Amino acid sequence: MDYVAPKQLVAEMLETTQKKAALPVRDLMIRGMLAGGLLGYATSLVMVVSAQGLPPIVGALLFPVGFVMLVLLGLELATGNFALLPAGLLSRDVRFGELVRNWSWVYLGNLLGSVAYALLFFLAVTNFMTSDGGALGELLRQAAQKKTLAYAALGYKGWMTAMIKGVLCNWMVTLGVVLAFSSRSTLGKVAAMWLPIMTFFAHGYEHSIVNMFVIPAGMLFHAPVSIGKWWWWNQIPVTIGNIVSGALFTGALLYVTYGNSTRLVREPVSIESTSPVGLAAEGA
Repeated sequence: MDYVAPKQLVAEMLETTQKKAALPVRDLMIRGMLAGGLLGYATSLVMVVSAQGLPPIVGALLFPVGFVMLVLLGLELATGNFALLPAGLLSRDVRFGELVRNWSWVYLGNLLGSVAYALLFFLAVTNFMTSDGGALGELLRQAAQKKTLAYAALGYKGWMTAMIKGVLCNWMVTLGVVLAFSSRSTLGKVAAMWLPIMTFFAHGYEHSIVNMFVIPAGMLFHAPVSIGKWWWWNQIPVTIGNIVSGALFTGALLYVTYGNSTRLVREPVSIESTSPVGLAAEGA
């Protein structure tokens, strides 16, 4: 059958945590950078659509393309790992040091890939800095300010708002990661992942990796945002929120309700598995 029941789904999720914990730093960085770039691609696609005057829901419908690509390629996304590695920690398949190692290198890789794509996008849109980027440049300037200066204007309530939006965002994103295990077919995986990712984006919640593209790109288009304001008013609170919801709402709670029964359905882990199902399960 194509459908994977929740108990088996969680069992496969736990097996994947072991594979992620065992990856060398080189692979964490490469897969992290590629994931950051692909998510930046999806975000810039939304900007292109918005610049044409189409309704925001069109952008939400299109945004999941980047997430789907990185998961099917078996790449590493920090926000997804914020759920998977804590589940492995609870099942004692992953040590705390391995969790910190994975999160740190993947987050750095995502950052480098996102900023690199932001720079390439800026150079392409401005014809190698011979124009201001037109409508696209203005959209990114506005987005960068909305994600930083608008929160700063509210003081600590703005900081808390960014964090809560990060919580609400990554609950859906990590469900997208988990639902990739719910089907044996590529088409089934795509459909299952699409639903929660579209949902979070349509709500306008805050995703730390998406913001690694949006805010630096806006800064390149001369948004009056400093690196300090980017990190304090967005990147830090949003990342904390992403960790809370990923680790608690998805990783921990799914393990608590299904984890005790997964030992009966789990199979030995093969770190070098290269089957299509195995590769898609490792992504994000």
